[in-house]
Amino acid sequence: MSERRIREHPILPPPEGEPTVPFYWNGRLLHARPGEMISSALFAAGIHTFGHHPRDGAPLGIFCANGQCAQCTVVANGVAVKSCMVPVAENMVVESCDRLPALPLVRDEPPIRDTRVHRVPVLVIGAGPAGLSAAAELGRRGVEVLVVDDKDRPGGKLVLQTHKFFGSIEDTMAGTRGIDIARKLAEEVEALPGTRLWLSSTAVGVFSDGRVGIVREGTYHLVEPEVLLVATGARERQVPFPGHTLPGVYGAGAFQTLLNRDLVLPCRRLFVLGGGNVGLIAAYHALQADIEVVGLAEALPRVGGYEVHAEKIRRLGVPLYLRHTVVAALGEEHVEAVTIAEVDERFRPVPGTEKTFDVDTVLVAVGLAPLDEFYRQAREFGMKVHAAGDAAEIAEASAATFGGRIAALRVARDLGLDVPDVPPEWEAKAEKLKARPGPPEPLPAPPAGLAVYPILRCTQEIPCNPCATVCTKHSIVLEGDPILGRPRFTGPECTGCAKCVAVCPGLAVTMVDARKDPDYPTVTLAFEQAAGKVEPGGLVVGVDAEGNDLGRFRVLDVKNQKRLDRTLLVKIEADRETAPRIAGIRVQTPEELAPRPAPVTEFPDEVIICRCEHVTAGEIREAIRGGIRDVNEMKAKLRVCMGACCGKNCPEHIDRLFREEGVDLEERTPPTLRPLFVEVPFGVFAGGSGEADS
Repeated sequence: MSERRIREHPILPPPEGEPTVPFYWNGRLLHARPGEMISSALFAAGIHTFGHHPRDGAPLGIFCANGQCAQCTVVANGVAVKSCMVPVAENMVVESCDRLPALPLVRDEPPIRDTRVHRVPVLVIGAGPAGLSAAAELGRRGVEVLVVDDKDRPGGKLVLQTHKFFGSIEDTMAGTRGIDIARKLAEEVEALPGTRLWLSSTAVGVFSDGRVGIVREGTYHLVEPEVLLVATGARERQVPFPGHTLPGVYGAGAFQTLLNRDLVLPCRRLFVLGGGNVGLIAAYHALQADIEVVGLAEALPRVGGYEVHAEKIRRLGVPLYLRHTVVAALGEEHVEAVTIAEVDERFRPVPGTEKTFDVDTVLVAVGLAPLDEFYRQAREFGMKVHAAGDAAEIAEASAATFGGRIAALRVARDLGLDVPDVPPEWEAKAEKLKARPGPPEPLPAPPAGLAVYPILRCTQEIPCNPCATVCTKHSIVLEGDPILGRPRFTGPECTGCAKCVAVCPGLAVTMVDARKDPDYPTVTLAFEQAAGKVEPGGLVVGVDAEGNDLGRFRVLDVKNQKRLDRTLLVKIEADRETAPRIAGIRVQTPEELAPRPAPVTEFPDEVIICRCEHVTAGEIREAIRGGIRDVNEMKAKLRVCMGACCGKNCPEHIDRLFREEGVDLEERTPPTLRPLFVEVPFGVFAGGSGEADS
């Protein structure tokens, strides 16, 4: 047993199965849960460094936990694999890549078997919200659909999301937790007779003959669809800074995979870079697991995500450092501290403003890039192809769910089915669900003369309507638009049922009730942290929407009922002047999170740009200054874009260096796209399994 395994969580059920599967890490006996990925089993054992880079000896660990990089490569039973994508097998021998393994001896040439070709009306790549939603829509219309996904369970990023989703209750299950939306979509697809779901199946390339190569359980298949739907989601963007390849610096997806999918504690003290919804939500998920969130840095003057998400973590005690960025992660074999600094109007760090925090993890959430290689290649080859979800446009999962339905109608028309055009109201609704948050606006004053009323702390127009939908008295309305409008309590009827408090995805509603005592009304708040942090009769620190301390208040009651969907309703007592201002309960104290002042020396030329081959910014600058304008020539000279990620991550940073050196991007030749988008053992194409003894 390891202290890194999470045994209790306010939202997630207890983990299934004990770590009973034996395996060996560099000769040390460890145990994994059945089906657990190698990387998660190593993290659970407190092992975060998986090897060292052969070029500079730098330590390596996970970054994306999504198969999109190669930071977590290990040798399992003699084969180099991405540890985040391969489950532990009984008595598996896992070793670090510090010493390259000897090539296996080939005693007999394996027979070359014909590759099986599957012809299907529709192939969907990706079993996330867009792919599952599209498959369900097509399946209901009697279309045969094959859905493939490289993970061991359907749902995409939804399986990592413990919070309730925004959007429309009617169209996208708003007010439902992501983990539950994933389950419901998967159950619907699996119940349809014409749909098939291939899990642990990796699409590796799209070819000019209209076929898609897929590796399923170590066997190579070719799928020839009449229509291809690409719903592959997105990859997390990387930001180079000194120390950004250290173990302990990783993306939000990796963090949430360990924490919410595998119930493995990723860290103890966390700093977040990025104030979009991804970073804000990841910080909230960390707090749910009792991880100290030391702070969050955002280079812009306000967060890019929803204000309700930002206020949610502010109220719990997380400091937001706006107009700041990370300038260095510090440590030898693992992150030990992070230094941030203020930025000027051109987003350059301001010398003398550095602050250093003792942390063991830096979570990078600086945006997403569409994973659209398959879509672009299929279009180039003239295939009938559509994209949905983040592969088409980065937006929230609710937009991806609805967008999948729209894409399904277009696919059906390509098949020649008699289906109507996409209804204009669907298109309009899709645009609303993709809408960026509007500017914050002041809240109206609390209603006068009412004994019981909700306070709706929505300062922006965002696509969300659960509070208005569940109000049985229809006293909450959305101004101007049934999805995007800001909610308003119109009164006067309110029963104090607190359904609006419980359903709000942003935990932005409180209920003030002065019916029993006008001088000391009660305040009901939603709370999704560990139940032990609030107990009847105890005292809690109440804060306003900005996280400012309003005092200590007595807890009158804590409700934890099935109908509340794992949200606690906490009732506290306050004086009538303070009660309307209470927006939440603090769980972190400022003293625990204070920085230690420390200067940082930047070495921008030493920053690693190509994570796979550890090529630095200085080496790339030198090549540009030497006249190289073709990135393919730079590949031959420096090995950029030639690593196991297949050149997905460093081209945008190379382009930035071209711009910094005064070279117009029209003058540079981008790298040639590889025929395969995922690395594949050669033996797989001969009909083998790709394992060392095949």
